[in-house]
Amino acid sequence: MAGELPDYYFRVRENGAAVFRVDTENRQRRIEMDQIALVNMRNGEIKPHGDRSLSDADLTRIKEWMEQRAGVLAHRDIDDIHRAVDYMNLTTQWVQSKASDEQLEAVTDDLLLAMHDLRSTLVRKKADRLMKG
Repeated sequence: MAGELPDYYFRVRENGAAVFRVDTENRQRRIEMDQIALVNMRNGEIKPHGDRSLSDADLTRIKEWMEQRAGVLAHRDIDDIHRAVDYMNLTTQWVQSKASDEQLEAVTDDLLLAMHDLRSTLVRKKADRLMKG
């Protein structure tokens, strides 16, 4: 039925989420959220909150969320890199057409070092891939 709330809510945290069971089937018809677990995406740990024990349904839904979340984060990573390429192009255009001498003085060394580091790393990784392939 449209408008029905999900059984679980995942409050995203830096490295995972706090997991809540959502309850609307109470006498006051209020939304109640009961924290049941913490999820750590880095190490895959699912830690019950307090003295709770998690049901098979809880664990299944949490693992599904973790899988979906990993996909979202992977997509964001590559999207961020595509944006970085756009920013590099926009920066080049800015340097060529708009930047003042003072602005260039403020950013040139940092940009050159960052670009050198990126280029060196990309070249090394490409060479590693070519050696493997």
